[in-house]
Amino acid sequence: MSRLNAERVSLSFERRGAAQVILDNFDLQIDKGESVVVLGPSGCGKSSLLNVLAGFQPADSGRVHIDGKILQGPGGERGVVFQDDALMPWLDALDNVALGLRLRGLNKAERHARARQVLELVGLASHAHHQVGELSGGQRQRLGLARALAVDPDFLLLDEPFGALDALTRERMQVLLLDVWKRTGKGLFLITHSVDEALFLATDLIVLDGPPARAVLRRQLPFARRYTAGEPVRSIKGDPAFAQLRQELLDIFLQEPADHAY
Repeated sequence: MSRLNAERVSLSFERRGAAQVILDNFDLQIDKGESVVVLGPSGCGKSSLLNVLAGFQPADSGRVHIDGKILQGPGGERGVVFQDDALMPWLDALDNVALGLRLRGLNKAERHARARQVLELVGLASHAHHQVGELSGGQRQRLGLARALAVDPDFLLLDEPFGALDALTRERMQVLLLDVWKRTGKGLFLITHSVDEALFLATDLIVLDGPPARAVLRRQLPFARRYTAGEPVRSIKGDPAFAQLRQELLDIFLQEPADHAY
């Protein structure tokens, strides 16, 4: 089973003439088939961690690797879903998904066949020839997910992908993500501000404080697997154990200093 590792990763940025440490010898493991969710306040380093894992930001020290293979820069083993969907507005849905497949050397027919497969997976098969501007916010995020899936990565890295959606659409997208996760067996790494989202989607939850980023809580959770085993969403979120963990996490953040915006 593949494992994405960050080992003793450090990262700092210069701010106002001084170096601010964002990551300091940070360790992380994401196994294929697991869903690792990072929950934390703004500015704690979670987006910087995702950027290092994705290869968008080189670390100052440490290493990122998959099963010992050092990763330098972006690569096809990691798909990224952005908070702003970053779609190409001049392309229709099908060609947005197919765009990244050119680098794989696939011809047009092969690219479109694969794009149709993943559009079907995310429930957008009937929207293949819709322009981006014709899609709702939830549909655009489905399209962003399809684009990341098209190259068949082992790991999906998701940067607060549902933060701009209304509550009902957000829950539908959470359910879709777990459905896709169940069908594909990919490793997920998702960052979020939402306590309920973190509890529902994580098999492994990491609560961060910072900077520099530090894990104040790491916990394995059962709720995502309960959903994929067939339990209804309302039953899961209505479970007293879910409510108790929600309160525990809220208590952690309510203890944060006032200047630590959440």
